[in-house]
Amino acid sequence: MNTKKVGLILAALSLVFATTLCSGQSGNNSQLDHYNVEWDTPGPTSAQSMPLGNGDIGLNAWFGKNGDLVFYISKTDAWGGELDAEKDDWMKQGGVLMKLGAVRVSINPGPLKNEAKFKQILKLRNGEIWAQAGEGKSSVQYRVWVDANHPVIRVETKSTTAAIVNVKLENWRAGKTDTVLNEQKNRIAWYHHNSPTTDPHLTNLTFGAIIKGSGLSNQDDVTLKSGKVTSQVISVYPLTDVAGSGSQWLDKLTQNVKAIDLLSLEQTRLAHQKWWQQFWNRSSVFVTGDDLAEKVTQGYILQRFVTACAGRGAYPIKFNGSIFAVDNPAKNANADFRAWGGQYWFQNTRAMYWPRLMAGDFDMMLPLFRMYANILPANAKQVNEFYKHGGAYFAETAPFWGGLSYMGPEVKANYTNHYFTPVLELSMMMLDYYDYTGNIDFAKKTLLPVASAGLQFFDEHFKRDSTGKLLLDPDNSIEMFWKVHDPAPDIAGLHAVLSRMIGLPSTVVDEHTRQHWQKLYSELPLLPTAYHEGKTVLLPYAGPQIAQSFNSENPELYAVYPFRLYGLGKPGLDVAVNTFNARKQRAKGCWVQDPIQAAMIGDAEAAKDYTSFALTRKDPGLKFPAFWDKGNDYMPDEDNGGNGENGLQLMLMQTDGKKIMLLPAWPVGWNASFKLNAPYKTTVEGKVVDGKLTDLKVTPANRLADVIDMSKK
Repeated sequence: MNTKKVGLILAALSLVFATTLCSGQSGNNSQLDHYNVEWDTPGPTSAQSMPLGNGDIGLNAWFGKNGDLVFYISKTDAWGGELDAEKDDWMKQGGVLMKLGAVRVSINPGPLKNEAKFKQILKLRNGEIWAQAGEGKSSVQYRVWVDANHPVIRVETKSTTAAIVNVKLENWRAGKTDTVLNEQKNRIAWYHHNSPTTDPHLTNLTFGAIIKGSGLSNQDDVTLKSGKVTSQVISVYPLTDVAGSGSQWLDKLTQNVKAIDLLSLEQTRLAHQKWWQQFWNRSSVFVTGDDLAEKVTQGYILQRFVTACAGRGAYPIKFNGSIFAVDNPAKNANADFRAWGGQYWFQNTRAMYWPRLMAGDFDMMLPLFRMYANILPANAKQVNEFYKHGGAYFAETAPFWGGLSYMGPEVKANYTNHYFTPVLELSMMMLDYYDYTGNIDFAKKTLLPVASAGLQFFDEHFKRDSTGKLLLDPDNSIEMFWKVHDPAPDIAGLHAVLSRMIGLPSTVVDEHTRQHWQKLYSELPLLPTAYHEGKTVLLPYAGPQIAQSFNSENPELYAVYPFRLYGLGKPGLDVAVNTFNARKQRAKGCWVQDPIQAAMIGDAEAAKDYTSFALTRKDPGLKFPAFWDKGNDYMPDEDNGGNGENGLQLMLMQTDGKKIMLLPAWPVGWNASFKLNAPYKTTVEGKVVDGKLTDLKVTPANRLADVIDMSKK
């Protein structure tokens, strides 16, 4: 294609993007703009940072009191070796998800003098931070964005009066574990290279970045300086790669930089904004009615934004800080540190992923599925070595490369020993993903291998009792009760997953496998129950309830969520309600499932209470409204926001097969407008006005017949 044609196409695209962006000022976009985060005072530390990202590359950005822009750079695959292990035992395991370093952008003369005006805005619709420091002739404007479509960070400055721009790398690991390259021409380059003595899964992993910009020249190895300019573009190009040496890594990054530099800045910015507009158009929830409703909406929107900033990378989101961990003076720790370390804990990780279904953020579920699918073969091999049978499971706590320990009956009880539930819940989530997307390739290549391996493990690992029923013993009832008999979470999971796997089409499951699963299903024990104050309730495990409790959980309610054997419109709803009302653990926030379970049994007031708590529980030491309190985890905790998202969605809509139930647990006094995704490639839009459903729109239209308006009950 000749240059003239390329120019015409780019011009046309520019017009389309501009028209689309300008036409979106009403409706969803104008509502969204209301929840932009605006600050009128600068930092001065990472505790006052705003998050930004493109799904893989993340920033914690803040401004110093003098007007300097500072940002930490993070990446979803920047796994280093052991670091600061003495601060937390968990830091010794699973790798350290490090920052790449910090960048400081200074304007000379500085714009913030004599208490000059300052404004910083996170513009959600465009996925960027805009700021203005100073006023009049000393005014400087900043636009910061991480390209949604390319691995590059952009900082654009505009000064009223010509000024000198300085860019400096600040890397606390330089000269220790990181290398800053010298004698670079008009650029800064640095990297961290894992040594051959680190864990084999981390060996030779290399990550770092190049910083450059037109007109910027080196003052030293870590500083670039412009002449007197009124505008400057600074570009940072991160890369993580497996490389035998720093020079190999640099060669690859240099090629990436050349390719990105061929692109038009203006066109990539418009395409970036277009990506964010399409993201926000996937779904929305806006709640009104009182001040709490406003705060809940803000929490929901900002949690979804933070997830989008970190959710499209090589690895899943870390529950303990995501890629937005900041300095922790209380622990004398820098931003590389996070309590609970680098391992993935399934019970904590799932919280950010269940809400992606109704949000329509299906692309953000793939890193989670991909990681566990990649773990599966090695885990299956270990299962065979340990127990001489087939199948596999996933440890509750494991690094991104997986791995299992021998867990025979004689092994000492522990929080996560004899804990086999994650493979069942992950299978449940994958089944939902298939129902929502209809992706047959995913069903065959990802869902089927994972779920089949999990079912085979339970089938072959456990014996049958005298009646021929599967006997799950010893088996943890999650982290709450150790080495018990027939725990409810695994029984519920097997019932839920098997029934759905049996129902998959013949294009996915062959008849021989289906018949084997039907036989296994017939051998499953019933969920344990008892009478409590004259009412039937579910129990956390079978037999006398004498096991010591070790955590703050209600495993008996796994039959409500995540396995959905009980719920609205299903038999035994009274049993689920009785069990929820009799639950012993009633803490709020973090990984607590009550907001979700309350919604699923139709308890609107409890759902409102727990969901509101989760979506407003900001860490008191952090400035960003959706940097959640650590709770049981580490700040900014992701479980608060994820469970809050899930709870709020389920208050508005629940699905069961083809059935779509609207307003199943909506509280009195709140109004809403919403657009949510349902299974079978369906979207549902509507409003709640004084407790009644209005302006309902279902796409495709034939799915309207499956809608049940529960506000009419």
